[in-house]
Amino acid sequence: MSKLKVLVTRRWPEAVERALAEEFDVTLNESDVPMSQQALAAAMAEYDVLCPTVSDRIDADVIAGGDRVKLIANYGVGFDHIDLAAAKAKNIAVTNTPGVLTDATADIAMTLLLMTARRAGEGERELRAGEWSGWRPTHLIGSALKGKVLGLVGMGRIAIATARRAHHGFGMRVAYYGRRECDPAVAQELGATFHPDLNGLLREADFVSLHVPGGGETANLIDADAIAVMKPGSYLINTARGGVVDHEALADALRSGHLAGAGLDVYPAEPQVPAALLGLENVVLLPHLGSANSETREAMGMCALANVRAYASDKELPNPVG
Repeated sequence: MSKLKVLVTRRWPEAVERALAEEFDVTLNESDVPMSQQALAAAMAEYDVLCPTVSDRIDADVIAGGDRVKLIANYGVGFDHIDLAAAKAKNIAVTNTPGVLTDATADIAMTLLLMTARRAGEGERELRAGEWSGWRPTHLIGSALKGKVLGLVGMGRIAIATARRAHHGFGMRVAYYGRRECDPAVAQELGATFHPDLNGLLREADFVSLHVPGGGETANLIDADAIAVMKPGSYLINTARGGVVDHEALADALRSGHLAGAGLDVYPAEPQVPAALLGLENVVLLPHLGSANSETREAMGMCALANVRAYASDKELPNPVG
C-alpha cells in the first residue's frame, strides 16, 4: 500500500518532520519561504494531505486547485485563514492543534501586559540608543498591577490561563465578557466578574486582553466606538487575531493619550505591521511569538501529526474544525 503524500508548507520542528517522514511520503519546505497562492493551489491536485500554518491563506481559489487533498491538517489553533465552507463543499476535512499552546500564549499575554504597564519597550529603546541619563524619580513612570482590573474578552482556555497568572501571581482582579458564564469553580477561584455586555467590561477594565477567534462577528470587534468606551488611561493587549482590532483607531487613541498603552502579538496582514503603530512609543509590538517556545512548537507539530495518522488509518480525527 502506497504512503499518503503529505505537503508541509513551512519548516516544522525537526522531531516532527522526522516523524512525518518515517510514516508518509512527505515534501518539506527546506527553504522555509512562504508558498505562493498558485503553488498552494497546485498542491491540492498533487497531495493527499496539506499541512499549512497560519501564514498560509487557504482560500476558495486555492481549494479549487484540485480534488486530491482530503485533509488540511493545520499547524496552529486558529483557522480563520482557511475557507471552511469551500473545504466542506469539496468534502475536505480540516483539523487544528488546540490545547497545546495555552500556557505559551498566556505567557506572552502576560509579557505584553507587563511590558506595557512598566514601559519596558520604551526603556530598552532609550538605553540602547544611549539616551538614558540615569535614575530619577519621574523617569518612565508606569502602572502597578496589584488591585487593577484585568478585563478578558473571551473566556476560553488561554484567557483562563492568563487570568490565573494575573490573579494569583500579580494580585489583579478579574472580569470577563463572553457568550456565557464560565465554569462556576473557575469563576470562584479567580473571583471573576461576568459582563454580558462588552461595553460594560471595557468601562471597568484597567487592562483589556483579547481572547476571541478571528473572522466573522469578531472582525473589528475593538473598533473606534469600543476604544472610546474603554477607561481613560487603560491598556489593550492582543494575542488573539489581528483582525479583531481597528488599528487606525487604536493608533489614534494611543496618540491622544486616551489609552496609556497597548501590547500586540498579532496583526491583520502579517508580516506587515500597521504603519500607524510603528512610530508610537507607547505600544509594544512582538512578531507573533505566542506559541514560540520549543516545547510548544513541537507539541503543536505532534498534534498535527496525530490528525494525519488518524486520517491515514481511517479513524476519527482528534481535532476537527468546521
